[in-house]
Amino acid sequence: MRRIRISEEALEDFADGFRFYEAQDQGLGDYFTSCLRADIESLRLFAGIHRVVHQDYHRLLSRVFPYGVFYTLDETEVVIWAVLDLGRDPWWLETRFAR
Repeated sequence: MRRIRISEEALEDFADGFRFYEAQDQGLGDYFTSCLRADIESLRLFAGIHRVVHQDYHRLLSRVFPYGVFYTLDETEVVIWAVLDLGRDPWWLETRFAR
């Protein structure tokens, strides 16, 4: 089973999503967090089966929210680089990975 590491940028993305959904309805941010954590936890078993969307970045689609979890992997570790709202402008999404 692989270890999961979440980058600082991905943690910021996660917090942005929480704040957005919490502003929509009290408690929705917590539900967002729970759902995304479950999605990320599934990577311990299923990392690598998701579509490669840019170079070696895989994209896990959240089961509940319109978010993508972008990650890379090796034999022992999954690294989450971004947790992004897929409703955003595709150009913006591409610029996140051009860095």
